Amino acid sequence: MKVTLIHPTIGKHEGQKNYIRTWQMEPLGAATLASLTPSEHQVKFFDDRVETIDYNEPTDLVAISIETYTAIRAYQIASEYRKRNVPVVMGGFHASLCPEEVSQYAESVVVGEAESSWQQVLLDAEKGTLKTYYHTKERPSLDHVMPDRSIFQGKNYVPVSLVEASRGCEFQCEFCAIQTVFKNSQTRRPYQNVLDELSQIGNRRLIFFVDDNITSNVKVAKEFLRALIPYNYKWVSQMSINAAHDEEFLDLLQKSGCQGVLVGFESLNPENLKKMNKGFNMMDGGYEKALANLRKYNIRLYITFVFGYDEDTPDSFSESVEFAKEHNFYITAFNHLTPFPGTPLYKRLEKENRLLYDQWWLDPTYSYNKIPFQPRHFQPHELEAGCVQARTDFYTWRSIWNRGLDSVNKKSAWMWMQYYLINYGIRREISSRDHLPLGDSNWKSELIKVRQVPDLYLKPINHGL
Repeated sequence: MKVTLIHPTIGKHEGQKNYIRTWQMEPLGAATLASLTPSEHQVKFFDDRVETIDYNEPTDLVAISIETYTAIRAYQIASEYRKRNVPVVMGGFHASLCPEEVSQYAESVVVGEAESSWQQVLLDAEKGTLKTYYHTKERPSLDHVMPDRSIFQGKNYVPVSLVEASRGCEFQCEFCAIQTVFKNSQTRRPYQNVLDELSQIGNRRLIFFVDDNITSNVKVAKEFLRALIPYNYKWVSQMSINAAHDEEFLDLLQKSGCQGVLVGFESLNPENLKKMNKGFNMMDGGYEKALANLRKYNIRLYITFVFGYDEDTPDSFSESVEFAKEHNFYITAFNHLTPFPGTPLYKRLEKENRLLYDQWWLDPTYSYNKIPFQPRHFQPHELEAGCVQARTDFYTWRSIWNRGLDSVNKKSAWMWMQYYLINYGIRREISSRDHLPLGDSNWKSELIKVRQVPDLYLKPINHGL
């Protein structure tokens, strides 16, 4: 068969041509799916963010990776192929969170991880017997995962190589879709498998281990870091703050080539952290002790804050910005809380009658950065404006200059140069992200459904996946 893989964009304004540059990273899921496709099939890949999809190019099956923010665009793309009588299969986080909704727009829905079901999907597609759902009952082994990066050729992605060493996280943060889909569990690839993949990557200027939490299991993470040390890779990843209190781990981070980590602080308020199920952020002396340890080992920091929890007030924005400036974070994100379908947060806000849309990700009046719920202490538009103002205040020229002089941020000449490029890019894109439509506004057709489902399934539910 001819199999077409598609990674959809979040959306585009009418007439917009260029997508947000910092979001143009390699879609690792598509490369993994390509590697799982037997060689007798021909694979074509379209990245909707960086190129125009040729709907008229002959194909026998289309596979679309769908996330909550890309749902409308995925349904637009599927409708185009439905006009051409080409079957569509969808997988990804949103397919696992809202399978009944997704099944309206796809002949087949992969619920869970594709490693367990993609071969069967292809066999059934060849026979013309595609099932509506392909459920993964157990988490698959990642022992033989080896993404096929040949599909990335000519796409002009941000020059960072994405690699997955583990998948999932053992924590149970209330707002997190990852723990909802993976049931707060983590699977890991064998270290040699990861090292083999790294050896095949041509551009090794910077590796981004896209693990949901590389330190979910600190003991196992240490073994992985020890295996990395001889290779002198430059890499970044995401970790939870608890590991910052383990100095053996931090020493291994530094020795293995870690250039920086993303850490979810989320809030400076302990009551908010308890509500999030992130009380561990305050362990062993809290942020100040953790930050002192990270600085001791020259680890650059990308810190994320999320606003909108019940103890947040209008002062929370400026307090977080000043804290971030005081500690000279390499970069910082100031985001509003987003209730993703199926998460404990979504269910709680729904029970409290605080959701402002039935399904915000499908509502034509919703756009990126709008607030889809009622905050406790201010109006939705105030929360939205506060996040934008926090970004504006943090990425002033003075702040960029001052943070750039920090001894950790300029420890490496190469990372120091990247610091100014990254901070300038984020500063330039602050307003371009605001109110980006969900779906391509240039697409003027009607969505075409495969099937109808009972109304009770159209609200997101937790399927215990």
